[in-house]
Amino acid sequence: MHPRRIVFVVYDGFQALDLAGPYEVFQQAAWHVNGHYTCEIVAPAAGRVHADSALPMHAEHGVRTLDPRGVDTLVVAGGVGVFDARHDPALTGWISAAGAGARRVASVCTGSFLLAAAGLVDGRRVTTHWAHARRLADEHPSVTVDSDPIFVRDGRVWSSAGVTAGMDLSLALVEDDLGRDVALTVARNLVLFLRRPGGQSQFSVALWSGQPSTDPIRAAVAAIHADPGARHEVKDLAEHARLSPRHLQRRFTAELGLPPGAYVERVRIEAAQRALAESDAPVEVIARRCGFGTAETLRRAFHRRVGVSPSDYRERFGRMTADEPCAAVRR
Repeated sequence: MHPRRIVFVVYDGFQALDLAGPYEVFQQAAWHVNGHYTCEIVAPAAGRVHADSALPMHAEHGVRTLDPRGVDTLVVAGGVGVFDARHDPALTGWISAAGAGARRVASVCTGSFLLAAAGLVDGRRVTTHWAHARRLADEHPSVTVDSDPIFVRDGRVWSSAGVTAGMDLSLALVEDDLGRDVALTVARNLVLFLRRPGGQSQFSVALWSGQPSTDPIRAAVAAIHADPGARHEVKDLAEHARLSPRHLQRRFTAELGLPPGAYVERVRIEAAQRALAESDAPVEVIARRCGFGTAETLRRAFHRRVGVSPSDYRERFGRMTADEPCAAVRR
């Protein structure tokens, strides 16, 4: 069997880990399966390319000299430079041609903007870094953007969340090709989860709703954020907004994109996330303070919204203490 050809696309201002992480995953797999993959790097021009951190890397190929045919898997890196790179017709044209014939097309982080510019994700469901998901959806209405998953597969198009999520994606691609045992071996060697629990909501800030556009709804929203643990039934919020409950429900949903109950739960989840990360209070106490009543109610909401349990969240993001000599090594 001929090695599968993995081609990585970079440009000035790409995120170094978007290349280095997936590259290592495929190379590790190649070592275990006797050269199953070959990895190449292409840029607008061959030679030195600078990551957004100014780290220099070398691209052995330029798009004007590399034949776009014969690519098995195309992987497009993200980074702050993507917003300029997507206006380079030679680069997007090469990506479009290579992607059209590739068995698989993948993006890491904001690399999804380049796939969109190349016309490879129209009508597809994709993900990207949580901080840029709304921009991608606004600029490419034909693309369905899901801001929570670590990675998404839609047919032959794969996309991942920010930075290190490219390694999660690459492990999934290896598993798709070579099976779970090889992917698990690579994950163990690189000290990674084979499947990371939870989604991007573990890491993101509040970008999940619209902003209120009128004073009555701003008043209701302000009351929720001022005291997430208080009583926030529709009739209570209607009093803050000086609207009838029915009118409040309709306008709240129209302005923020989700109903009051769902909004209140998300604000309470965020308050609980902060408390878990910044304090040593028991989960039961945090649940009461944040309006969930019981630890079990908080646990169910956490699993539904964040994808992990409150205790797992604290383990990953809680503050380190003096009696944790290995606390810096977190999963």
